[in-house]
Amino acid sequence: MRHVIIGAGPAGVIAAETLKKNDPAATVTIIGDEPEPPYSRMAIPYLLQENIPEQGTWLRKNRDHYDALGIRIIRDRVESIDRKAKSVALLEGAAESYDRLLIATGSRPIKPPIEGIDLPQIHPCWTLEDARNIIASAKKDEPVLLMGAGFIGCIILEALARRGVDLSVVEMGDRMVPRMLDEKAGGHIKHWCESKGIAVHTSNRVERIERVKGKWPGIGGDSKLVAHLADGQTIEASLIIRATGVLPNIDFLDGSGIEIGSAKGILVDRHLRSSDENIYAAGDVAEGIDFSTGEHSVQAIQPTAADHGRIAALNMSGRKALHQGCVNMNVLDTVGLVSCSFGQWMGVDGGSSATLDSPEQYRYINLQFEDDILVGASLQFKVKEDDVPSPTGQHGVGILRGLIQSRVRLGRWVEHLREDPSRFAEAYVAQSQAVEANTRAFNPLGH
Repeated sequence: MRHVIIGAGPAGVIAAETLKKNDPAATVTIIGDEPEPPYSRMAIPYLLQENIPEQGTWLRKNRDHYDALGIRIIRDRVESIDRKAKSVALLEGAAESYDRLLIATGSRPIKPPIEGIDLPQIHPCWTLEDARNIIASAKKDEPVLLMGAGFIGCIILEALARRGVDLSVVEMGDRMVPRMLDEKAGGHIKHWCESKGIAVHTSNRVERIERVKGKWPGIGGDSKLVAHLADGQTIEASLIIRATGVLPNIDFLDGSGIEIGSAKGILVDRHLRSSDENIYAAGDVAEGIDFSTGEHSVQAIQPTAADHGRIAALNMSGRKALHQGCVNMNVLDTVGLVSCSFGQWMGVDGGSSATLDSPEQYRYINLQFEDDILVGASLQFKVKEDDVPSPTGQHGVGILRGLIQSRVRLGRWVEHLREDPSRFAEAYVAQSQAVEANTRAFNPLGH
């Protein structure tokens, strides 16, 4: 069996390893279009902070890892797919044949249609090459402009702030991280950032960028970038980073006939199989089932990519594995303020909610219910530098996800949580014990 994987990120690497484990005799090839060993984009912020070297971003630290497993890596770009011939055409002219194909090409950053966006010293922050360019320019106390304060933007913000730059942020939405947090929680992040000396411009956008002469560090020392905002303000910077959204990498599928969903991802079933029975998709490029809604969506987070890669590979190797759906989960640390959202954090029609809001302490809890089932939640809290939350840590990140994913009925606890949302851990323990007691009563011998 010939397995070809397009994409050398977490989904592709985990899929390749899973295929070799379950079908050692199969040939497994990963095609990636970057010169470095397979790496994690989620590690780039740590590289920007100089907490790790470039090798620290690699998904597998041993250079011989893939050779030892018999996994072949090709560094080239896929131009097109011929489904009838079961082959992929590469930029350099070669072609690779497959019996099963996995598309794990991830996302690409969107370049906004802004005059001057292609000037020097304007970069995305998506690849290791981007990171090298930013590290070379983002010096302590240098003025830097970040375009976009969504989830990815705020991850970059954290890294830039820790480099000690003079940072300004422009976000089109009325709050920071608008696709992850409601108005109150998004407003708390803005106030928090401003208290740390970061200038935040929400409900605004960059309309034009120019390069002007002037004594300025960076860019050759004799010019600077000036961003003109929609409200008439201008921001001077020696470096501009654009974090204005991403889209699934599917351009090479034009004309292939593979079905694409409304979110511009490859539509997949619960086996991670596309509309072609021999082609699968995983990670940011896959439009799979959402656990909370049962509808198709793109969940561009690394845990989903890892899960997709494993499940797709099991099915490609002939095993039966079902994907139960992605749980929408985001955890973001913004210079010491942790923000989390889970499931249908925005609520559901006919549902109810409970909120605890202490702006002075930067403590926020919002719970969303459908009848007596928790379907979504938002959580925000300050942490000390050595008090990083873990999935099962004291701040309840894992508990909230567990309540949502288990869909356990809370019964009378809904009323307790409406009075005090911070008691969600008690509710989890009480209902878990109730479920266990009912199980024992139904099956006293444990059979």
